[in-house]
Amino acid sequence: MCLTVSPLVVSFQLLGAAQGTELRVGHPTFYRTTQIDDLSIFGANWKTRRAFWADRTANESALRTNLLSLATTRTRHVGNDPNIERYDPDLWTDEFAFLNQPGQADIQSDLFYDYRTNVGAYAKWQAWMREKQPRLLVIWGKYELSFDLSEPEAYRRDVPKAEVHPVDGGHFAWDTAADEIAALIRGLSVLHVEGLFRGPLTEAAIGTQAAGH
Repeated sequence: MCLTVSPLVVSFQLLGAAQGTELRVGHPTFYRTTQIDDLSIFGANWKTRRAFWADRTANESALRTNLLSLATTRTRHVGNDPNIERYDPDLWTDEFAFLNQPGQADIQSDLFYDYRTNVGAYAKWQAWMREKQPRLLVIWGKYELSFDLSEPEAYRRDVPKAEVHPVDGGHFAWDTAADEIAALIRGLSVLHVEGLFRGPLTEAAIGTQAAGH
């Protein structure tokens, strides 16, 4: 069986952004368009996390508090959003319950310790973006506290034509800005498909391309 796949629009989010970017750099002809949601490590929370990377034994307890406590779990969702009534408390209480299942603390600590290996690849990824100038959409929750709000604009240093959109949300911007984010991604996807067809598309043409015809 032979499967032919057109170049893809690929969406990266949070921890998956690092793995997605590595795939994007390694297979430049397969992934045509990129959307990134929060890929950097410059917020104040990262002081504890960098210390954990430098000396796991000495800093594991502090890391688990920094990463897995109820207060931190809540902050991941609401950040410093002044309108916390927009958030369903189940978002963080459900996540916290999951993080407290047997063995999860060890799993999350191992995962986060391994994440340090991505940092060494940042220069390679930035060089790739400068060289290839991919069509790039950056969506950022402006109430995010893990990262600094100045960071999304930094993508334009490497890709000047990048679309950068801060939205009303925290770390998980989909919690409160799902419709806006969906519209931005749809707009990028339409441009991608138009590029494949070399011209504007109708809704029918979009559906035909999506079906692989």
